[in-house]
Amino acid sequence: MSKHCCPPEPAARRTPGHAGHEPAAGHDHDHDHGDAGGSGHLHDHANLPGWPRLIAALAVAVAAELFHFLAPDTQAWHIAGMALAAVAIVLAGLGIYRSGLASLARGRLDINALMTVAVTGAFLIGQWPEAAMVMALYAIAELIEDKAADRARGAIAGLMALAPETADVQGADGAWTARPVADVQPGALVRVRPGGRIPLDGEVARGSSAVNQAPVTGESIPVDKAAGDPVFAGTISETGELLVRTTAVAGQSTLARIIAAVEQAQATRAPTQRFVDRFAAVYTPAVFAIALAVAVLGPFVAGWTWLDAIYKALVLLVIACPCALVISTPVTVVSGLTAAARRGILIKGGTFLESARKLRAVALDKTGTLTEGRPKLVTWQTWAGANEARARHAAASLAARSDHPVSRAIAQGLADEDEAAAALADIQDFQALAGRGSAGHIEGGEWVLGNHRLIEERGLCSPELEATLATHEAEGRTVTLLAGPQGVAAVFAVADTLRPTSREAIEELKSMGIVPVMLSGDNTATAQAVARAAGIDEAQGNLLPEDKQRVLADLQRRHGPTAMTGDGINDAPALAAADLGFAMGGAGTDIAMESADVVVMNDDLRRLPETVRLSRRTHAVLWQNISLALGIKAVFLVLALFGEATMWMAVFADMGASLLVVGNGLRLLRADVTR
Repeated sequence: MSKHCCPPEPAARRTPGHAGHEPAAGHDHDHDHGDAGGSGHLHDHANLPGWPRLIAALAVAVAAELFHFLAPDTQAWHIAGMALAAVAIVLAGLGIYRSGLASLARGRLDINALMTVAVTGAFLIGQWPEAAMVMALYAIAELIEDKAADRARGAIAGLMALAPETADVQGADGAWTARPVADVQPGALVRVRPGGRIPLDGEVARGSSAVNQAPVTGESIPVDKAAGDPVFAGTISETGELLVRTTAVAGQSTLARIIAAVEQAQATRAPTQRFVDRFAAVYTPAVFAIALAVAVLGPFVAGWTWLDAIYKALVLLVIACPCALVISTPVTVVSGLTAAARRGILIKGGTFLESARKLRAVALDKTGTLTEGRPKLVTWQTWAGANEARARHAAASLAARSDHPVSRAIAQGLADEDEAAAALADIQDFQALAGRGSAGHIEGGEWVLGNHRLIEERGLCSPELEATLATHEAEGRTVTLLAGPQGVAAVFAVADTLRPTSREAIEELKSMGIVPVMLSGDNTATAQAVARAAGIDEAQGNLLPEDKQRVLADLQRRHGPTAMTGDGINDAPALAAADLGFAMGGAGTDIAMESADVVVMNDDLRRLPETVRLSRRTHAVLWQNISLALGIKAVFLVLALFGEATMWMAVFADMGASLLVVGNGLRLLRADVTR
């Protein structure tokens, strides 16, 4: 199956403000997995019936089988059984017949052509129940695979929804008006209210706010922005109003580049050709040639009558009917997909399940993938002999009055630690200190809760305090300090904590010969600290979406097939470009889940090695089934050539092989992929 690219619609139909991209309307799904020689297997959605018709076809085919074995041997019952078989074939196989006849007309001996001749031949020589059952099962196998088609087209629409369609722009007279984003030129002054999305790339002209950049950079903690700082389209101003001087038009924003990268990555992914279709390039012409030789040469070489020769040729075609071979793959793959779903792993098709076994490296995003994806108070300590109860009381009170994510994490952490002890005080003259923290008077004394810069401004730093801060920062923590009338009273360390299962998952991947690499939009020190905690030897930080895609390409060159694991918008280009994309489904964004090939619904990274193990087991069962299907048919083909195979033996060869491969494939439903 291929990942379909969504080309932009003509310019006249694009919506302004969408960076020049618009999801295409549903395009033609017809696709040919055949090789250049035309021996491929045509999958035509328009020709395939839906589930109701296929279920009806299968029921009618079963009824035809019952008629054949149980009904009285009279002409009326015989005609009724043939009519049932014909109805089943019409319900399931008209599209296959059209494809098969078209292939025969072009001289293409693909599986559809073999199915058409074999089913017709079986019907004509009286094996109409078998013809009906084979056609119904074959059509079901086709639909199973086509229903697993990739849903990547929705990814572009999800990306575009990030950026607002209009922006509040200041005019020459100073008035603010809402204008389409597509009409806003570089240098315009745009207003972004608290909680609003920034419409265009730009630079803060006035105001300050904590900006959630996770949609673009993947940074776990909102970044304080003040005058002169750059901002990206699609990010969220969480705590304050910003006036932004735009630096790029909509079509050249960072978000627009992400959209283009996803489109390009999807467009360059080649379709995967199924083994059965490739094998058909040899198998089907050989079967036709042998059957034709038996029919034409039999009377001259073996002394058969023409009727006997034609009968034996049709026996060969019935034996060679690819039902067991065709259903061996989807039954096995569907069993594997079902086993994965039971473990909270949503795999979007058999191609992706089969390809997981080839992985040699896995790139992992940090925020929301290896880590929980939200700031948390990990530790705090009093300083310079300060009273612990008083420090907790002041810090909890100041943190509760702030809407900054770090302050909220401190307030929640202190409350979880001791809710009664973290009771809030009445704060007088509370004020938010832009980009630094907050301050207020508690019980007559001034207290501040803020970052390193605020404490330095107040001249409260010391070598010992600097050393403590450096230790926390080396571990990837954001440090907040509490200072009162007597100086610094407490140090609070906030971090995006590692998921409990991350280290175990990394160890399992290493034991399987897969190299884990961490990619993050956070600073390098934070990225390396988290990587060490997770047991990852290689980590890179300060990566924008296009950087992650570039690093992924380098990993593919160095190691071979490489997976990407992420949960955010910023991961979408790398997820689409990877040999296999894993998205965290619990906390992941819609675009990440649409761009990925595998969605881990419970955000447990141990599902990655489980997917690889399941892929390896599925591959082994696939080859067992293919060997069974071909081996049984080879034996009966030889018997048929020597005149030892009858029509009932041909039916046994086909249906017996089908039952064997189905039973073997269903074993995957009981597979324990945890070890």
